[in-house]
Amino acid sequence: MTDLDAFITGLPKAELHLHIEGSLEPEQMFAFARRNGISIPYASVEEVRAAYAFGNLQDFLDIYYAGADVLRTRADFHDLAAAYFDRAAADGVVHAEIMFDPQTHSDRGIPFAEVIEGLLSAMEEAETRHGISSNLIMSFLRHLSEETAFETLAMAEPWLDRIMAVGLDSSELGHPPEKFARVFTAAAARGLRLVAHAGEEGPPDYVKQALDLLKVERIDHGNRALEDNALVDRLVQSGMTLTVCPLSNLKLCVVDRIEDHPIDRMLALGLKATVNSDDPAYFGGYVADNYRAIAAGRGLGKAELAELARNSFTGSFLPADIARKHVEQVDAWLAAH
Repeated sequence: MTDLDAFITGLPKAELHLHIEGSLEPEQMFAFARRNGISIPYASVEEVRAAYAFGNLQDFLDIYYAGADVLRTRADFHDLAAAYFDRAAADGVVHAEIMFDPQTHSDRGIPFAEVIEGLLSAMEEAETRHGISSNLIMSFLRHLSEETAFETLAMAEPWLDRIMAVGLDSSELGHPPEKFARVFTAAAARGLRLVAHAGEEGPPDYVKQALDLLKVERIDHGNRALEDNALVDRLVQSGMTLTVCPLSNLKLCVVDRIEDHPIDRMLALGLKATVNSDDPAYFGGYVADNYRAIAAGRGLGKAELAELARNSFTGSFLPADIARKHVEQVDAWLAAH
């Protein structure tokens, strides 16, 4: 392990953009399929991995939803999340804000309780076992209707004190944020924080809609905001956090090469960018892999990597005093290396 590799691994960091269903490794897909007596359209782990070649977001989503079908029981969701937290701990993650897609499961007849209770038990275990704190973000699927999002919000009512925020994910093109303005207003009225995917494949206007109509506190991805100088200025002035996912951007052809990734440009412009893994089982790496990829591809040094880690804490939904302590740990790690 090189000095920079060791620095990245030990750098305290938060992960703010992680879809727990997207951490389903091919080995887990087979294990859960066997456990639940489900047949899957792949003969081997190698065949699954070979299918992970995506031309765009929709190509990925098609296999993502197929893979999620093996998740049936509370034990499945617990084991899925527990495996993620084990990997996150090895990557220096001390806080994670994980997204889950209840509609992916309720549409298959899986009770909401099975999903969330499995995740919550794994989160409690991760705090005890690894010292990782975590929050849940309940994401609405934007290719479905706002009416079904309202149904999901109602379904979640008994657990709202255990859910930190709502988000918006899935197919971006053709599903602008404005489609979900009312349900985001309803979620805010229930005390939930607000985030949304915008500006990954969708245009800069989708970022503006997320800000103006959904009133989000964080933008997931946000790459295409760079096409609008006035929007960039607005994001800088407001201190809006962007949860950027470099290896996802590469795998989904948002950038052609990791050497073309704009993460350092974002920092130079004053944008509050963070580094995250998105759907790591599908995109070739967990959060430390994403840090390593941009360090190698864009020549980022320890100071820039530490800035990204600081942003991950100040952009989190942690209480300010706890976030500040984590930032101090980042500073101490940088000073020691």
